Amino acid sequence: MTITAQPQTECPDPSVIAAQNDAFRKLACLGVPPAQPIQGRMHVTRSLMEVGDGFMAEAVKAIGEFATFEPENDPEGWHDFGAVEIQGETVFWKIDGVDAPSHSGIAMCQTGFVGSQ
Repeated sequence: MTITAQPQTECPDPSVIAAQNDAFRKLACLGVPPAQPIQGRMHVTRSLMEVGDGFMAEAVKAIGEFATFEPENDPEGWHDFGAVEIQGETVFWKIDGVDAPSHSGIAMCQTGFVGSQ
């Protein structure tokens, strides 16, 4: 029996991914231009859009300012998921890299999803 070893793929550098995700969040949510161009789009769930009374604007701003990444809520160190409390409601957000087999040197397109519990 012959066993063929599969090539090891390098794990992406979490600090690079975190920097890209932080830049995307700050651009999409706060309008802060990144140092390096980044492509992406943000999607907001219908339930969040329908709350009214400035709730969505407050949630988007809080997500852009979010910086509480700890090993308990960000085990990979990618800064790609979080939750914020807005007017007593929990709003979750997630960033997914699209069309990127690895994050090493590849321009990513980020997609942010924002929704309420």
